[in-house]
Amino acid sequence: MSDYLVEVKNLTKHFPIHGGIFYKQIGKVHALNGVDFKIKRGETLGVVGESGCGKSTLGKTLLRLYDPTDGKILFEGEDLCSLDKKQLRDKRRHLQMIFQDPYESLNSRHTIRKILIEPFIIHNIGDRESRIEEVKKLLKRVGLPESSLDRFPHEFSGGQRQRIGIARAIALQPKLIMCDEAVSALDVSVQSQVLNLLVDLQNEMNLTYIFISHDLSVVKHVSDRIIVMYLGHIVEIADAAEIYKNPQHPYTKALLSSIPVPDPTVRNEKQILEGDIPSPQNPPPGCTFHTRCPLATERCKKEIPRLKAIGNQSADVHSAACFEVEK
Repeated sequence: MSDYLVEVKNLTKHFPIHGGIFYKQIGKVHALNGVDFKIKRGETLGVVGESGCGKSTLGKTLLRLYDPTDGKILFEGEDLCSLDKKQLRDKRRHLQMIFQDPYESLNSRHTIRKILIEPFIIHNIGDRESRIEEVKKLLKRVGLPESSLDRFPHEFSGGQRQRIGIARAIALQPKLIMCDEAVSALDVSVQSQVLNLLVDLQNEMNLTYIFISHDLSVVKHVSDRIIVMYLGHIVEIADAAEIYKNPQHPYTKALLSSIPVPDPTVRNEKQILEGDIPSPQNPPPGCTFHTRCPLATERCKKEIPRLKAIGNQSADVHSAACFEVEK
């Protein structure tokens, strides 16, 4: 058995833009451009970057909520892109998602009992009595009382609703869970409780997480490795401790310098990025970051840098896509 649960090869996703009288395609949004990475079993892979960099598109494409334009998504050696609807439906019990807004992701017309029992019905698992027992166990696992069963989502707080979303995600003993900004809509005090719950469930069930977030301090707390994305490209991959201690890509350095320091006696030297993110409809040639990079050269404007290992480390431990880092 491979150490890797997921292997992503040249994953590309372009969204067509239509317009005109005949609604023809007049362009496309380059959301993902040739993304390559691997996810180890039982690890948490963090994905960070500014809004519009392709984080959520990456997550939804990995779970085949979006059909990729090109590339392969190997899940336990099987290419998810080659599966038909029935095969993909069977595979979905192993691939689950925790959404950003727990109120929008839960059907407000359904009781918690109906929400949590639905996965078992869809996949034809157990009978009525055994399903109810499993639902009660799920509530206990996420720290909610059995009395929650016949209540509706609006009767719960944001943190409790997210616990219900987590219970639904783990119902069928999945292998991979996509956490798309799973705590960003919650109060800071509640965030830590939900994060600790996710860590406990991972240890208990040997879960593998992809944790998408714009909050670098949260990602540092939960991740084993971190991917940094910019305009549909991966610009750096490293172990969590390594990337915070020794960032290599200029974009990663700028992101990390923006993290607030809670000690007023510590001066944080911020690296301010000039300009805005270019339009993904018309990305710049060469390195997409060169329009904002303080180290950009003529080569950066013409050639696309590839991910390369830093120093003597393996590519899994630390790699970056920058010509200046290679020197």
